[in-house]
Amino acid sequence: MAKIISLVNQKGGVGKTTTSINLAAALGKLGKKVLLIDMDSQSNATTGLGLNANDFNNDIYKAIIGQCSIQSAIIKTEFENLSIIPATIHLAGIDMDFMHQTMEDKEFKQNMQLSMRLAEIKDDYDYIIIDCQPSLGLGTMNALVASDAVIIPVQCEFYALEGISLLLNTIIKIQNDLNPNLRIEGVLLTMLDGRTNIGLEVIEEIRKYFKDKVFNTIIPRLVRLVEAPSHGIPINEYDPNSRATEAYANLAKEVIERDGN
Repeated sequence: MAKIISLVNQKGGVGKTTTSINLAAALGKLGKKVLLIDMDSQSNATTGLGLNANDFNNDIYKAIIGQCSIQSAIIKTEFENLSIIPATIHLAGIDMDFMHQTMEDKEFKQNMQLSMRLAEIKDDYDYIIIDCQPSLGLGTMNALVASDAVIIPVQCEFYALEGISLLLNTIIKIQNDLNPNLRIEGVLLTMLDGRTNIGLEVIEEIRKYFKDKVFNTIIPRLVRLVEAPSHGIPINEYDPNSRATEAYANLAKEVIERDGN
């Protein structure tokens, strides 16, 4: 049965999508069967794996609202052991759709829809990675309710911890009310520029705050890592010898080790 991991931080530009794509690809390289779900209406995880809206009929939006089966929305990519459920701009309307549905049907569980769909396919994968939108809207709530664990990417820059307390409070509320098994898998330090002191200061501050929840792996800020999505391929295919490829391979190994596998 798959372990479901959401990449969450309501602050944008911290490396959620980059990590979602490259962690999923790295797990695939290690022999794990992986499904990546794009839960962001900007569709960056979708385009980052070389897909656009003309390449598919079904997406995560249609699956969640019941216009298609979850199975029919899955696309097998050209990358080893990696499939994706893509997103389109239609996902931006999910909050309004669920609000209307709740008004029409008092039994409708607006935070449980993704969880109910994923229950149908959990046995088909080792890991399901969910790339969340940079907000705590209903899309992210659905991802957290469906997940076993959360990875919080944090950028190695000033104001890195800004908004983290709100995210932690949201996770605690979901643990208390909807998903008692949800846990923080770890905090991932991203975009480290080793030439600056501020990055090292942020690392020290975050490790002091989150202690052993911080992954040992730190993702560097590299041009090649930024270039890879524009070519529609993960970093381990775009530049197999990159320090970023090594970093995401190490992160994948840490994730597996934390499961005791």
